[in-house]
Amino acid sequence: YGRMTGKPAATLLHLGPGLANGIANLHNARKARTPIINVVGNHPNYHVGYDAPLTSDIDTLARNYSSWIKSCSTADTLAQDGADAFTATLRQTPDSAGQIATLIMGADAAWGESRGSVQANSLPARPKVDDTAIEDIAGVFSAGGKTAILLEHHALTPAALEAASRIASKTGCRLLTGTFPARIDGGPGRVAVERLPYFPEQILASLEGTDNLILVNGQIPASFFAYQGIPSQLIPDGCTVHRLSRVEEDAVDAMERLAERLGAAGAAISCFEHQDIPKPSGELSNKSIIQGFAATMPEELIVCTDSGGGNAAYPFCQNSVPHSWLSLTGGAIGQGGPAATGAALACPDRPVVALLGDGGAAYTIQCLWTQARENLNVTSVIFANNSYNILNVEYTKLGVENMGDIAASLFDISNPTIGWVDMARSMGVPGAVAETSEQLCELLEQSYKTPGPFLIQANGELQR
Repeated sequence: YGRMTGKPAATLLHLGPGLANGIANLHNARKARTPIINVVGNHPNYHVGYDAPLTSDIDTLARNYSSWIKSCSTADTLAQDGADAFTATLRQTPDSAGQIATLIMGADAAWGESRGSVQANSLPARPKVDDTAIEDIAGVFSAGGKTAILLEHHALTPAALEAASRIASKTGCRLLTGTFPARIDGGPGRVAVERLPYFPEQILASLEGTDNLILVNGQIPASFFAYQGIPSQLIPDGCTVHRLSRVEEDAVDAMERLAERLGAAGAAISCFEHQDIPKPSGELSNKSIIQGFAATMPEELIVCTDSGGGNAAYPFCQNSVPHSWLSLTGGAIGQGGPAATGAALACPDRPVVALLGDGGAAYTIQCLWTQARENLNVTSVIFANNSYNILNVEYTKLGVENMGDIAASLFDISNPTIGWVDMARSMGVPGAVAETSEQLCELLEQSYKTPGPFLIQANGELQR
């Protein structure tokens, strides 16, 4: 919801254990810089000392992902505390602090009489980069060399991307985004930008020969995991890193001023172009699922992904139709379904799809119940390979060639096999199994045309 509207989303959670149940996706939200207000109910102060079953250190839990915490609300202060929490979610914090405010409210604050409304706080504005930063980056282009601009967060808004594209047309530089953008609007008519690949070797290869890397509201690419013999920061030899703007700064203003300084304000904008994508036929595979998905996308689809096959579909969809893409920002799987639920609530007039690995979907499958209750237009596609496939890949990258039976069984979720369609029906969501590419395309098109949620279990010889 927060990623699609730019307005604060909100949660209502029950004491520390309730907050703990949401920590994985609150971690993802922090990495995405999503504005969120968490209201966490707590015991009254006088009851905390008796160590009741639900008593815990809520502040410590909240500190992992909150940029603002208030834990001493009273009936007198509650209205102001709520206003302050709202303001905190819109305040641009430096580095990775995020934009999540957690208001811990004792039950006695809710019991008391409110003093009523309070005066609204002024809304915080993004700071602008100084002229020195603009001149420094202009000097990088003047010096020559192969240059790439890495755009993240606020730099992926349409206005910032358009200014970046004009700069690229004028200078010949590359435009890049990180592997997991919180939100990016893509497809025909949208600014063409390359997404960095996932594995560190691929990122280094992609940047090979780059003389200058300019950071706009992001950071130096970091390896998802640490590997022996591979640097943590993925910058090729001979590449110099420069910074135009920090994550909390106004990227639109910075890019537009840089374009003006470089004489690129009137340059052309390069966009993705439409191409007809044929529907696949035959047995299902990772490739045919991705092709079938790209071939059947409706206009303005919102795509929410977890890891695995869903994330891999991104580059193949850029020539299909205009769409919005919400990535798994913090690596905590189980985000795709809940994110799709929030996106559908935020944009009820747009179709939404969740591309889910079966391992990740198992963590948050209860989102289907909410989708049914609210009659949300969400299509969930389960890549049913009965495996935590990415862990098999990572095991291989660590040099483990012959995995023992016990270790291998830890990544296998086929004993017993989960019946995803039955699971969906038990929560009020209709569904069907796709065994072939033709069935998958037919089910996708049917789901997009039919109001309400639907689940597709994609079986087949999927990569494991």
